[in-house]
Amino acid sequence: MKHRGAEVPVSVERVNHVVLWVRDVNRSADFYSFVLGLSVIEQHGNEKAFLRSPTSPNHHDLGLFQAEVTREVTPGSPGMYHTAWQCDSLSSLVDIRERLTSLDSFLGGTDHGATKSLYAKDPDGLEFEVMWLTPRETWVEGRQPFGPLDLEAELHRVESGNGKG
Repeated sequence: MKHRGAEVPVSVERVNHVVLWVRDVNRSADFYSFVLGLSVIEQHGNEKAFLRSPTSPNHHDLGLFQAEVTREVTPGSPGMYHTAWQCDSLSSLVDIRERLTSLDSFLGGTDHGATKSLYAKDPDGLEFEVMWLTPRETWVEGRQPFGPLDLEAELHRVESGNGKG
């Protein structure tokens, strides 16, 4: 086993897709279609569905599989914390926040410097992030700033030409 910092000859490029166990495939497919604009491209009854973004080069970006065990999600227990979905603009982030809020799924926002992020939960209580990646030239090397996200102020800054987005 290699330790952190050791040279690794091969690395991954990015996440290609995410697959989730869910309580209700149709409910989750409807949720992710509405919130993220994904389309169901293949469905096998109530057992599984595959969704894709209209701009994605992937076969699918999200797979949903019917869970046999319907236990509640316990935040902080071992397992994946969240998945981050990237959108193309701050205005898209504003639209997505409105959709999340209308479904009572919005948890909050954070300005990570390199990203402007929204946090939410799906119908099963699984957390996810929707983020906009700021232009690389605006990044601060080392530790990125971290604080609450003022999406309206950020959108105004970008639209007035003081930032790219």
